[in-house]
Amino acid sequence: MEVFRCLAFNFLMFFLLSVAASSTDTYSEALLALKSEFIDDFGSLSDWIVRSGQNPLGKIHGCSWSGVQCDKNATIVIGIDLSMKRLGGAISGEQFHVFKELVDLNLSHNYLSGKLPIGIFNLTNLRTLDISRNNFSGHFPVGIFHLQNLIVCDAFSNSFSGSLPVDLPKLENLKFLNLAGSYFTGPIPSEYGSFKTLEFMNLAGNVLTGNLPPELGKLKTMIHMEIGYNSFHGGLPWELGNMSNLQYLDIASGNLSGSIPKELSNLSNLESLFLFRNHFSGLLPEELSKITSLVNLDLSDNHISGPIPESFSEMKNLRLLSLMYNEMTGSVPKGIAELPSLETLLIWSNQFSGSLPKNLGSNRKLKWLDVSTNNFVGHIPLDICLGGLLFKLILFSNKFSGGLSPSLSNCSSLVRLRLEENLFSGDISLKFSDLPDISYIDLSMNNFSGGFPVDISKASNLQYFNISYNPELGGVFPEETWSLPLLQNFSASDCGIRGKLPKFHLCKSVLTIELNDNDLSGNVPESVARCHALVRMDLSYNNLSGRIPEELAHLPSIRILDLSHNGFNGSIPDKFRDSSSLLLLNVSSNDISGSIPENEVFWSMDSSAFAGNPKLCGAPLEPCSGPLAIFGGKGMGKLELVLILCVGLAIITTISIVLIFFARKRSKGKWKMVCFTGLPPFTASDILRSFDSTESKEAITPLSASIFRAVLPTGIAVSIKKIDWEEQRIRMISEFITQLGSLRHKNLVRLLGFCHNKQMVYLLYEYLPNGNLAEKISMKREWLTKLKLIKGIARGLHFLHHGCYPAIPHGDLKLSNVILDENIEPHLAEFGLRFLQQLNEDSLPLSSTTKGGEFNNATEEELWMDVHSFGAIVLEIISNGRLTSAGSSTQNKARDLLLREIYKENGISSPNSSQEEIKQVLDLALVCTRSRPSNRPSMEDVLKLLSEIKREVKS
Repeated sequence: MEVFRCLAFNFLMFFLLSVAASSTDTYSEALLALKSEFIDDFGSLSDWIVRSGQNPLGKIHGCSWSGVQCDKNATIVIGIDLSMKRLGGAISGEQFHVFKELVDLNLSHNYLSGKLPIGIFNLTNLRTLDISRNNFSGHFPVGIFHLQNLIVCDAFSNSFSGSLPVDLPKLENLKFLNLAGSYFTGPIPSEYGSFKTLEFMNLAGNVLTGNLPPELGKLKTMIHMEIGYNSFHGGLPWELGNMSNLQYLDIASGNLSGSIPKELSNLSNLESLFLFRNHFSGLLPEELSKITSLVNLDLSDNHISGPIPESFSEMKNLRLLSLMYNEMTGSVPKGIAELPSLETLLIWSNQFSGSLPKNLGSNRKLKWLDVSTNNFVGHIPLDICLGGLLFKLILFSNKFSGGLSPSLSNCSSLVRLRLEENLFSGDISLKFSDLPDISYIDLSMNNFSGGFPVDISKASNLQYFNISYNPELGGVFPEETWSLPLLQNFSASDCGIRGKLPKFHLCKSVLTIELNDNDLSGNVPESVARCHALVRMDLSYNNLSGRIPEELAHLPSIRILDLSHNGFNGSIPDKFRDSSSLLLLNVSSNDISGSIPENEVFWSMDSSAFAGNPKLCGAPLEPCSGPLAIFGGKGMGKLELVLILCVGLAIITTISIVLIFFARKRSKGKWKMVCFTGLPPFTASDILRSFDSTESKEAITPLSASIFRAVLPTGIAVSIKKIDWEEQRIRMISEFITQLGSLRHKNLVRLLGFCHNKQMVYLLYEYLPNGNLAEKISMKREWLTKLKLIKGIARGLHFLHHGCYPAIPHGDLKLSNVILDENIEPHLAEFGLRFLQQLNEDSLPLSSTTKGGEFNNATEEELWMDVHSFGAIVLEIISNGRLTSAGSSTQNKARDLLLREIYKENGISSPNSSQEEIKQVLDLALVCTRSRPSNRPSMEDVLKLLSEIKREVKS
């Protein structure tokens, strides 16, 4: 009997403890239920499993799982951090009621979508909620006021829409609020002025409208406020000057107008004020000088007029002063130069006049000075580089005169020097041996004399050098001119330079050489063969002689070669017919004889490129004399070309039919369909039936070599791209396609879904019926329409580069991948597909991203390539397709010549506001197409520069 009682007692205790253990570990059950809702293709939560026999009684299994934090006794879950786990899917939030004691929840940097689950608001002990950098959409749900312990609410970079949540101000402990980077609409609620403890507020980058509520001025605890990049109405409320603790205020690109209220001077703790890219007008308030704590002041790209107040010299902590792109006048006050901390002064594109303060730079802190495109006169201040920190000196398009400041000769920190379009004279007194970091020098369109700088070979980092249009310069080329290891662009047109061309000792990186309109004589050295990267060479209007070196025809990248108006003789080297890159060979006004090489490129050239050579014949000039047999004659060449094209077309058609047949045959198997936002929940069978049906076959129309249009069962028209893939790479490629499918932007073609089996995938895009830009590039358009196109393309590319995490290179940006809608709004197509193809072709490793989710180094190069492609597209848009060689044929061409050509194309014959805008856009395109990637701007900078063009285009 005793034994039975003992056994019964032990069984009861075991049962009770088991029940206790089971009830205690509801946390693990809830975590596993949450895991089941995630799409975890990368196995980030692979350790979230329950192993029997490894957990002490009363402890939580999940405490040992990645991203889960428990208390010291491992009995309560207090934190969940799943940031950067590459998790997708939508979550219901039904599990959150279990985590009553949860303090921190971090779901940031993932691909979560759908609506934000209202169950999060059951976490009443939550102090930190971070859901940033996901794709949560819909309205921000009501109920966050239940989280009365919340201190941090970070929802940056999602896809929320509708009004801003009005119950947020009820959180009396909230200090950090970030709702930037979504699609919130409507005004900022006046209730947002009633936060009790808020220190950080970011509402930037939404679609907010309405007037700024003056109640924001009641936020006495506010330290950091960003509310720009929206479309507000009206002016800046003077009440904002009451935020006595504010240190950082950014309302850039907010569409605000009116004058800048003088009451902002009450912000005695303010360190940074950014109001650029608005429509502020009137004078700068002198009272702003009372903000002696101010470090950064950027009021650029507005309509501010009048002078810089003398009182600004009282802001002793000021490091950045940016007033560029306004309508300001007067001279720069002497006190500005005496600011002890001033590092950057940007006042370009105004109407300033007079001389720069003589003591500018004497504070020994100056790093960047840009006063270009004004009406300044006088000399460069002697102390401009006194501190040895100056790395950018930009003075172009003014009326500066005199010689170069002696302080520039040994300004060893100098990287960029732009003095073009001024009245400078005298010797080029730069000592290149003392300028180890100089990479960019433009001294063109001045009155320099005294000969070519003899020690230019000492500038080991020089990449761009332009001294063109200094007709009194004279002198000869130093022998070691071409030995600079990084030199890419060299322009010395119309400089009166005489003598022979120096031998091309190195020349490995040179892309452009412009030496036209000089007094050069002798032969072109055969060593030009070493210039493998050369794209453009202009030697026109000189006294060069001898034969055209055959080595020029062997250059693999040469596109533009101008040898006109010289004394060359002999024939055109026949090897030019084999050049795959050549676009133009100009040999007019020489003594060339013989026949022009028979090549389609030569036939397409204008006859003016060969005129002035009486002994030269052949297309595009008159046919050569003598019997033309049917074999070997020019006519036969065209016949052969037609026959070859016909045969080739027949072969390609046959191969295509065979490939399509086998592709269809092997595609039989299990198909899967994934639909994104905007596409009804079709099944794979629906999609495939639409491909195979008679009606759909008639509707499938080729849009390009790889894209087709089809009509789905509900009548939705889509563009379809087919890609073959390898089975072992399906998982990674599907994840990347899903990421592309989550992207939504006004200037991107939406990816609606994809249908796949183990061998192939069909990508389904929204169909836009107005064709692509390549088809319409030669169409005459109003300048404002062109500007609209350029800005739209820039916004789409900016979103891919700076609005996605990690950044997504387009990879194949060209006119045919810019699709137009019915309002001529551009949409970028096929973004990211080059990277997808690299994944598919195994040219990237299976894990092409780092632990933090960043792409490898190759992606950064492709981002720079995108910027170059953007610049090339801009050149084509503004020239109606005439400038088709991107930056290579325009980069060093005289800017005024380019402008004249573009003005003509745009029908602009007299000065007007469009001329200035075209200048700015051309300059931007030339910067984007620079040869060295690091010298190109980011798309962030591009968008900023475009927005600085005054007139906005109404969509």
